Amino acid sequence: MCGIVAIFSPNTPIATEALEKATKSLRHRGPDGQRNWISPDRQVGLGHARLSIIDLTTGDQPIANENERLRIVVNGEFYGYETIQKELEAAGHKLRTRSDSEIALHLYEDLGAHCLHQLRGEFAIVLWDSVNRTIFAARDRFGIKPLFYAFHSGTLYLASEVKALFAAGIPARWNGESVYHSLEFGGDQPRTLFEGVFQIPPGHYMVATEKRVELNQYWDFDYPKGLDAPSRRSDSEYAEEFRTALEEAVRIRLRADVPVGCYLSGGIDSCAILGLAARHHPEPIRAFTLAFDRPEYDESAIAKEMAAKAGAEFFPIPIRQDDIADHFADSVLQSEAFCVNAHGVAKYLLSRAVRQAGYKVVLTGEGSDEILGGYLHFRRDMLSHSSNRQGLTGAAAFPSRHQELDPVSPGFASTNGNARALDGIRRLLGFVPAWIETSSTQSARLHAVLADDFLQSFKGRDGYRSFFNGIDVPGQLTGRHPLHQSLYLWAKTRLPNYLLTLLGDRMEMAHSIEGRVPFLDHHLVEVIRSQPVTQKIRGATQKYVLRESVRDVITDTVYRRPKHAFLSPPAALNPKGRLSVLMQDTLRGPALASMPFFDQRKIIGLLDNLYAMDEGLGVANDQVLMILMSAAVLHDRYRISAQ
Repeated sequence: MCGIVAIFSPNTPIATEALEKATKSLRHRGPDGQRNWISPDRQVGLGHARLSIIDLTTGDQPIANENERLRIVVNGEFYGYETIQKELEAAGHKLRTRSDSEIALHLYEDLGAHCLHQLRGEFAIVLWDSVNRTIFAARDRFGIKPLFYAFHSGTLYLASEVKALFAAGIPARWNGESVYHSLEFGGDQPRTLFEGVFQIPPGHYMVATEKRVELNQYWDFDYPKGLDAPSRRSDSEYAEEFRTALEEAVRIRLRADVPVGCYLSGGIDSCAILGLAARHHPEPIRAFTLAFDRPEYDESAIAKEMAAKAGAEFFPIPIRQDDIADHFADSVLQSEAFCVNAHGVAKYLLSRAVRQAGYKVVLTGEGSDEILGGYLHFRRDMLSHSSNRQGLTGAAAFPSRHQELDPVSPGFASTNGNARALDGIRRLLGFVPAWIETSSTQSARLHAVLADDFLQSFKGRDGYRSFFNGIDVPGQLTGRHPLHQSLYLWAKTRLPNYLLTLLGDRMEMAHSIEGRVPFLDHHLVEVIRSQPVTQKIRGATQKYVLRESVRDVITDTVYRRPKHAFLSPPAALNPKGRLSVLMQDTLRGPALASMPFFDQRKIIGLLDNLYAMDEGLGVANDQVLMILMSAAVLHDRYRISAQ
């Protein structure tokens, strides 16, 4: 993985300093070398900060094709690239490197934008086509790798992170509407929190010339139409199909010219990845596990048992809440986003420990919940809206039993409270996905601390209208099972904007760690989308087909364990800890006071009463305070203007 930058300035010459500053700001993504290229007419510049994983010797970028009419910078990995290299060479192409990145250059040379259908992996690319005077930029199907863009003074800027755009000269300003929508439900595909800064949506590409800029979609989930269609095959056949696809996704992600490790928790996702990876790795894999200082949040004992079964080298990383406090600001600056829990800081510290251990590549379990309906709110959608109410008997008591087994989640999944009106969504879809109901509850808590004039500016607006205006409801939602509709909408919001950011790419790349995500291999996703919904959720059992397909490579403890949310202990649970002190000091301080979105008087009232609340309410309000704290850090450290 790497950091990439591009500047396209048809009217004024590119300043070398702007490109160099932008590339340098991404050094954490690519510490093994930074290179820049500017075209002879100074209208195009490409920058690359390299983390060398494949082809350690000759893989420097930007890479040019044979006649130097095309140049490319790539962030990510392409799998199965060796086969494509041979096909390209057989077709007459002369490759300059043996890196996986170069295949995108020559595939584009032959196929144009259609080259994206040949690419498998996690990636963001920017290519300059000098013959057609075109910038071509694209992002992988799920948004695993980030790619932001902005227009300023007639110039197009693209980069892996917003901080690189700021370094290149884009003014750092909040976008009040984007802030409001982020607080409302987590934001939508193209938005960022910052004025004039957008992101290429997952599964999309950009074509930019001197005259026009277009965004086009090249992939979508395309869930099958129908509700509870009868199964055409046996459970064992579905499990075998899923296992084959998952095992291949894991196997191809072990390919690297540097050591590969695994992140390991007590959940089935990372345990399945480790169990399968151990079958294809020539020596014991090192498994890196967070160990929290509160027992209800600590999964290290379960992970240790799983590591022993896989023959892996268990590597626990103790994390105290004081460690979270010490690194909170640094992790938020890397994320460039609001956070609801300090779990992103924990992942930041995890990736630091992995790097210190001498690793650059890890396999991770992210994405499983998003393709298999692993969260409790997806199960509510399944049970509430399935036409045959499959599996409801004997499972109706599951939520309360689940809370007994997982005492961490209730405060983070509550639907109690003054939920905001969701009638527009109900009219559009015929139901309201459970995760949106939960978001609405959190939104009500946030509204209680927003400034009155900020709220007044959005009075009467349907907070979800702009998001759904960008969704192909007839083409992707209508006629689909409610579970698939809910999964689809989650994949367009929380998956790329939060989970793959705060718990994925940004925390890993903060310490130059490449995270590979087998569950978001598009071949695997296309397998599970075609299987009946009962392979995802079967009564009280979530991720049913995954459990059955990997039962031989995971422990019985993991096989039988229900979903536990990955969360860091909230500050509200430790009033005297440094994280609580940091929260109190930050939210009572000048940075938050200078932001126009929040009413500090209301926030101080919440802070004064936080430790007198019962634990569930305290944890729920801790989410609100974490959002505010991360906003204050961004505002202060990036010196973001409200205008």
